This record gives sequence, structure tokens and C-alpha cells, in this order.
Amino acid sequence: MPITTSWEEKGIERGQRSLILRQLTRRVGQLPETILAQVNELPIEQLEALGEALLDFTNLSDLQVWLESEGV
Repeated sequence: MPITTSWEEKGIERGQRSLILRQLTRRVGQLPETILAQVNELPIEQLEALGEALLDFTNLSDLQVWLESEGV
């Protein structure tokens, strides 16, 4: 079983966050700074859930509703 360091874990998380932000921008358009800040503060578990949920989004309000339902 490979051992990952905390540096590697942070790099993996940064890559996941970057990918999800790019996907969100492509799906719903430019993200306002407030939404961007909320997404950047999500813990990894919620970020992964967002990665799946964004496939159903059609506009920015879908993202806002999701964030509210997650308590963000």
C-alpha cells in the first residue's frame, strides 16, 4: 500500500478543487467571488459531493441552492 505524505494529499486536494472549479465555471458561467470563496472552503468530502452534484446544475442558482442545502 503506497504511503502518501501530507504534502501529496494537499496537492491532490488542490488538483481536485481546481478541476471542480473549472467544471463549475463551464457549467454555470463565471462564479462570483462570494461563491468562489464558499467553494474554496469546502472540506474534501463536500467538494467530492459537489463534483457529482454539478452534473445536474443548469445555472448559478442551482449551485447556490446546493451550497445552502449543505450549510455553507
